[in-house]
Formats: sequence, structure tokens, C-alpha cells
Amino acid sequence: MNAKEIFLRPAQPTDARVLSTIHIAAIKALPATFYSRQELLAWRNYRDRPDGSNIFKLIKADNFWVAVVDDVVRGFASYIIDELIALYVHPKYQRQGIGRILVEHFCEQAREQGIDQVMTTASLYAEGFYSRLGFTFIERTPHYLRKGIFVPVTKMSKQLEARG
Repeated sequence: MNAKEIFLRPAQPTDARVLSTIHIAAIKALPATFYSRQELLAWRNYRDRPDGSNIFKLIKADNFWVAVVDDVVRGFASYIIDELIALYVHPKYQRQGIGRILVEHFCEQAREQGIDQVMTTASLYAEGFYSRLGFTFIERTPHYLRKGIFVPVTKMSKQLEARG
């Protein structure tokens, strides 16, 4: 898949259920390598079936973008000014440039606002992905999921080059 086939647009309330499906599927596809099955279950909010109600609230509050290929939403990202909050791509469509394009869009939006450094909190699984996109390690920190479950995550940042 090349980048020309991936179309980005702001998320709509009608996308909420498919975004929940992508979120659940992406986490369910992860092996219990860095996190236990219980931690992964908490990460997907103890859901096996989509529930768009929580995501719907975020769509209204954040910069929330979806990646569309062949008229189907395949991934999404949300961010607030200089911080990438969430990035998920359906496991069937990972490693096809969708996540990279979503991150590049986030960085470009920040750059256009005069921001020269962005941040994200990466799962241990995603650390390598963000490193390949120019993010650097800041610190390992605990992240609260639900029901008293904390998992280690990595704070990362990326210096943005000024447009000239």
C-alpha cells in the first residue's frame, strides 16, 4: 500500500463503533510479552465487543483523525496540541504505513502551530515504532489503566524541524 491510497479525515461521531473495534482488535492481537493478559484486558477496558460511547466523547473533545483506505477506516490517532494521546491501527492493516502517516499528520499539525517538540506515551510494544519515526526516550513511567492496574510505558519526544 502506498501513501496515496491512505486518506486522512477528522473522525465523525458515526466512526465511534469502528474505532472501538480497532482499539479492541489491536490490543487483542498483542502477545503477552511485555504485559500480562490481565493488563492487556484492562487496556481494552475489559471489552471484547465494540462500545463507541467512550470514544464518541473523545471525538468531540480532541483532535481525532482517522485513516481511510478503500472507504474503510483502518486506524486512528488523537492528540492535544503537542501530545499524541492515542494511535491504533487494525492488526490486519499494520505495517502498511497507516500509523506512520497518522503520526506525520500529528507532527505537521503541531509544526503549523509553531511547536518545535512533540511528545507521546508509548506502550512497550510501540517503542520501536516511534523510535523509527524520530522519537527519543525520555523515561519509563507507570500508566494507570483501570481497577488499580498500572503498566510501564515510555514517555518519548520528537524535535520537529522548522519549515524553511
